[in-house]
Amino acid sequence: MSSLESFPPLPVSRNTAHAFRERAADGYTLGGFSWRHAVPDRNRPVVIINAATSVRCSYYARFAQYLFSHGFDVMTYDYRGIGESRPAAMRHFKASWTDWGALDFEAMLQRAAREFPGQPIDVVGHSFGGCAAGLAASADRLRRLVTVGAQFAYWRDYAQDSRWQLFGKWHVVMPLLTRVFGYFPGKRLGWLEDTPAGVVKDWSTMTPAYERRPSGRAHGQLPFARVRAQTLAISLTDDPFGTMAAIERLLGYFESSTRSHLRIAPADIDETQIGHFAFFHKRFEARLWPIALQWLQQGQLADDTPGRVVTLSVP
Repeated sequence: MSSLESFPPLPVSRNTAHAFRERAADGYTLGGFSWRHAVPDRNRPVVIINAATSVRCSYYARFAQYLFSHGFDVMTYDYRGIGESRPAAMRHFKASWTDWGALDFEAMLQRAAREFPGQPIDVVGHSFGGCAAGLAASADRLRRLVTVGAQFAYWRDYAQDSRWQLFGKWHVVMPLLTRVFGYFPGKRLGWLEDTPAGVVKDWSTMTPAYERRPSGRAHGQLPFARVRAQTLAISLTDDPFGTMAAIERLLGYFESSTRSHLRIAPADIDETQIGHFAFFHKRFEARLWPIALQWLQQGQLADDTPGRVVTLSVP
């Protein structure tokens, strides 16, 4: 697969993006960037980009600029423990996947409602970022949602030909190193960013019964069920995380949304590989980014969209 190491975080242009700080409900301060048009327009959507696990928001800067250039206001941010939201000390810093969605993404929804009053709110979620979209209490505000390779990192859903390699890396080595250091030292290994221990625990122990952890609430009582956004899940056939089973497992949680699943093979755009990370690389600006743009603009796919629309097996 295309690795994140091949596509390092990009500098965020201060000519168009403005840094901000936002306090979550529990008092933790998050950092991010906004691309805002000079003249407010209540009909202009604002797009929040939810990053993948332990990927800095700066990785999505060029994609954010692309959406901005096509008429959207845009916000990117880092989850607590990552990048612009990193604490002074990572060892034993407390954060979980639930915190990233229920507190951090929720804080961005609150900021969007305050800073862009009356404007529709859309989300682009990469990997865990698609999950985060369903964990916030205000998720019912979402108009449209595009996810890319979004799933729960449940190891049985990994691609069969790389399942045990991924299991060893992310479910054995990562938690062992986290136990030693008090956090996962991903940067020194070239494996994503340094990651809080609680997030590592969530990743390495995830099961399909996620909805029963940690709260024990029934499936329909989670915020996922309150999301009514027009939802497009984009998956890549060479993404070992985003298999059919993995993508549809998450889509099943968005039971109140209209859901479409677009599956793209690299050959569909005359490429040999795309993988889990490369969708947001600038070299795909002309071939992949318009798919997300079209959905955010119209809530539907263009007739010439590459790939195939999958008939969903989820109810």
